[in-house]
Amino acid sequence: MTLSGALSNALSGLNVSTRATINVSSNIANALTEGYGRRELTVESRMLSQHGGVAVTGTLRHADPVLLADRRLADAELSNASVMADFAARMETRIGLPGEQGSLSQALAEFDSALVSAASRPDSDERLVVAALKAEALVNTINDVSEGIGSAREDADAEIGTIVKQLNTALERVVELNTRISSAIHKGEDTSGFEDTRQTVIDAISEMVPVHSVERDRSAVALYSTGGAILLEGGAVEIGFSSTGKIEPQMSLPNGQLSGLTLNGRPVDTSSESGALRGGRLAAQFEIRDEHAPDLQASLDGFARDLAERFGQGGPDGSLAAGDAGMFTDWGSPFDPGLEAGFAGRMQLNPALDPDGDTLWKWRAGIEASNPGEVGDATLLNSLKQELSRSSSPSSSALTSVSASPEQLVAHVLSKASAMRLHADDELAFASSAQATLKELELGEGVDTDYELQKLMEFETNYAANARVIQAVDEMLQAILSI
Repeated sequence: MTLSGALSNALSGLNVSTRATINVSSNIANALTEGYGRRELTVESRMLSQHGGVAVTGTLRHADPVLLADRRLADAELSNASVMADFAARMETRIGLPGEQGSLSQALAEFDSALVSAASRPDSDERLVVAALKAEALVNTINDVSEGIGSAREDADAEIGTIVKQLNTALERVVELNTRISSAIHKGEDTSGFEDTRQTVIDAISEMVPVHSVERDRSAVALYSTGGAILLEGGAVEIGFSSTGKIEPQMSLPNGQLSGLTLNGRPVDTSSESGALRGGRLAAQFEIRDEHAPDLQASLDGFARDLAERFGQGGPDGSLAAGDAGMFTDWGSPFDPGLEAGFAGRMQLNPALDPDGDTLWKWRAGIEASNPGEVGDATLLNSLKQELSRSSSPSSSALTSVSASPEQLVAHVLSKASAMRLHADDELAFASSAQATLKELELGEGVDTDYELQKLMEFETNYAANARVIQAVDEMLQAILSI
């Protein structure tokens, strides 16, 4: 080997050591960067004429595709569970726990107590006012819970619109990155930075919709939902959705009053059991809007219906005839069983029993009574109290079919929310643990700074050795030139 060959070999070694040092420094700097894959240079010996040497052939980005796929699915499950847990806690808080001020059960108990007090002194306008106020408070509490359920549906609908926009943008971004990666490969350029960005974008997609990533030619990827929908294959699908805004209780996806999802214009199933995009944050919002919130609303409407029927025509108030509005009305009109959906939000106290009105005596004499009657007659008030405690079979199909009192029906509504909250909390705890475990495993496969520092010392030694070769060649050349 000639001196020029030795010099060429040493220079190639210096070049590799320099690039390797840059690579190590990048790994260490990005040790905590989300989506960053550890880089490692690939090298091979070179043959130039009679000389050897070393050359960098590329940069290898390390990633465990199986672990990455599992972690993405765990991200989707955690995102779904978090949304459901927040909703369940919100509903339980809105209904309130027994004994809590402002809770549905407390409002019912206070109305019951006020009727007992009024029955003991039917001649006392002050006690009749309290009974009227507590009845009005009960109605307001029912209205408030109904409004809370409706707000949850509207919030879910709005969030669906936001997620769909984010999904469409993210999918187009992956298409763009696929193109850039393929172009870089064609030019022989490093694609690691693009792959890092693409991994981060797909991670964000997987929180909204759980996806499987499948590698295609030139390191491009295709994306499929775990429910079987094609989201990206060459080009991205366009996900369609129209936000509704104001949602009434009777509005639903099956009756066409709420929007579903479309993929390139084709409707897709959005149910929690068989939806094409089930499992992530997007599916959780559909589950709230179309399943859990309507189910809770139906139970509340059933409870409100039970109260309206108990204290309507055929109940304790004998002054009521067919077609007359009872104690609890539908915006002032008699309750219509055909309009049960949303009744809890429309429920009002009969104006004749208004605490600010001048007909408080109708609590004692009857809503349709023409005169106050005997001021000491507590017959109706006692009957109202007994009716509030009496067990009967609810007319609403949304409630239990067994005989129950209003207090038990309130417990039924609350237990539905509480059971949902407990289940959601369990799911969240499991999903959090699974995601944390997989994330830790993934980080363990990432940058190990101790290992990188060890490699840095090796490159430092190699660099010094190659520099010494150059120095030796220089000394030899100087010796020749000095002859």
